[in-house]
Amino acid sequence: MNKSRNKAFSISESSRRSKVVAGTLVILYALVTMIPLVWIFLTGFKSPPDSIAYPPKVFFTPTLEGYVNLFTTRSRQTPEYIKSLGPPKTWYEELVRKRNMVITGPSRFKDRYMNSLVIGFGSTFLAVFLGTLAAYGFSRFRVPLKDDLLFFILSTRMMPPVAVAIPIYLMYRQLGLTDTWLGMILLYTAVNVSLAVWLLKGFVDEIPREYEEAAVIDGYSRFQAFVKVVLPQMRTGIAATAIFCLIFAWNEYAFALLLTSGTAQTAPPFIPQIIGEGGLDWPAVAAGTTLFLIPIVFFTILLRKQLLRGITFGALRK
Repeated sequence: MNKSRNKAFSISESSRRSKVVAGTLVILYALVTMIPLVWIFLTGFKSPPDSIAYPPKVFFTPTLEGYVNLFTTRSRQTPEYIKSLGPPKTWYEELVRKRNMVITGPSRFKDRYMNSLVIGFGSTFLAVFLGTLAAYGFSRFRVPLKDDLLFFILSTRMMPPVAVAIPIYLMYRQLGLTDTWLGMILLYTAVNVSLAVWLLKGFVDEIPREYEEAAVIDGYSRFQAFVKVVLPQMRTGIAATAIFCLIFAWNEYAFALLLTSGTAQTAPPFIPQIIGEGGLDWPAVAAGTTLFLIPIVFFTILLRKQLLRGITFGALRK
């Protein structure tokens, strides 16, 4: 007599094999995507000859020459002149003199880096602040031509930057906003606010109106209900929106290249212009790229829990 065994399968829970396959694919994908970042990080510790060696060197003698070249400006001198200077006073002077060069002063990288911090985080704060207010208004109030206005706001993201670069440059030149913090913050805010409105409106729509009505019955005003009831429940959406807005403002290249040249120039157009002996100093470029990635990585890690909740917010309904 044959005995049959009944096996129950769960529709919502994956099998052990599918979990192993999915986990393996995720790990492989993560490793592949990390290879360029790891290579950039390692290149920052190579010497200029090692950075352009063929075949590429995986094992090399690490050096801080790339970071020294990133933060200093140098000039080539004759060996006789370098010998007349006496022994080097610091370790980085010794590194530079090995290339028959002397340090003439600091580079402009620190100023460009500070410009990126101010413009990136400043525009992100304004875009999220204005987007939060606009999203709440579109979600909770009867706005005439709401759908048309929302589509108009979204349409500002459809145009490529090069299509409006020249008109914006002419307008900024007339207003005196070229190469200024204020001009770049306002421009990035205007570009990001459409994304903020559309993302945050979805989060506000998922918050039941009954919460605010109960707060109003308890004596809160509309503004107090918004601040004490709606905003705490929107923090996941605000965090996710802030990350997306910061990534755009942090990495933006076209407007920064066209509208800035000195005072307000950010790091993206400055890093490719790092010149060393015989052309591009790839270790210095890699060092600048590594330092440029640090703030956005830490900001994303700091808000990672809110980001994951924000992405899945509203996916499950009771």
